[in-house]
Amino acid sequence: MILSRRTLIAGVAALPVAALAAPDYAILPVPLADGVWMIRGADGPIEPANGGAIANIAIIATPAGTVLIDCGPSVRYARALKAVAEKLTGMPVIRVYLTHLHPDHGLGAAAFDPAIVSALPGTIDALRAAGQGYADAMYRILNDWMRGTDVVLPGKPITTDAELFGGRSLKLLALSGHSGADLAILDERSGLLIGGDLVFHDPAPSTPTADLPRWRASLDRLRTLPHGGLVPGHGPFDAGGTASIAQTRDWLNWLDGALTQAVAEGLDMVEAGELPIPDHFATMTAARYELQRSVSHLYPVIEARLLPRIDMPD
Repeated sequence: MILSRRTLIAGVAALPVAALAAPDYAILPVPLADGVWMIRGADGPIEPANGGAIANIAIIATPAGTVLIDCGPSVRYARALKAVAEKLTGMPVIRVYLTHLHPDHGLGAAAFDPAIVSALPGTIDALRAAGQGYADAMYRILNDWMRGTDVVLPGKPITTDAELFGGRSLKLLALSGHSGADLAILDERSGLLIGGDLVFHDPAPSTPTADLPRWRASLDRLRTLPHGGLVPGHGPFDAGGTASIAQTRDWLNWLDGALTQAVAEGLDMVEAGELPIPDHFATMTAARYELQRSVSHLYPVIEARLLPRIDMPD
């Protein structure tokens, strides 16, 4: 029997609300050091199967209260995160840092009082300009996972290079490259570095708002900063603290060189997206997917640099 569209809509409308709701997020903190936990995001792109929860989150217990570094893609995720974090530490959430503007890391800010949500001024400006567009796209991809999520701007711009929470000091590093404003955080008690999306570990880096020279410069600064283990924006914890930085930089170097050569050789964007990926990147998740996305993000910029209009001044 072939059902009409009207019959299908009527049938869906008659289903219990619980049957239409998305399942709950699985939020599983893993201890890394004294008072520091990591919640590992799902590998792969944002999709309904993972509810958009692909970014890593850090929880830090301080004498003054609980600190979250990033808060996930939706208000639903962030409310669950808050409950888990406060049960874990026995203290209320008093600060939420957003490492950058991308929605998988920060749309959950809607679950918190803006006065405790902190970000770099450049991130706040970018969210003001582009946040609604990101939110609209997330609703289209994730549907009910996003219910009730609005763009809420952080109410506490970061204007210092450190913040003290009852004796536990967090060093705040204002960097850029993955986006126009990228925050990395060093927990000075444990020596752990939270790199945000400046650092990817095994998943191939994404480049929707990237400036590759600035990104490489930021990685160089993180590499020389004394630290222990590293929480990347995506992928597993890097216990040594340097392998993930090196891997991210290696990918960016290859990507920049490969796309520059592809433009110079006259390849179109489809051909560039099919370039061979070096064998030592074979274990990286979504390498082909991210290469093809990067072509769409970076190719026009490289073409404009290498192939300027003849009537443009030097």
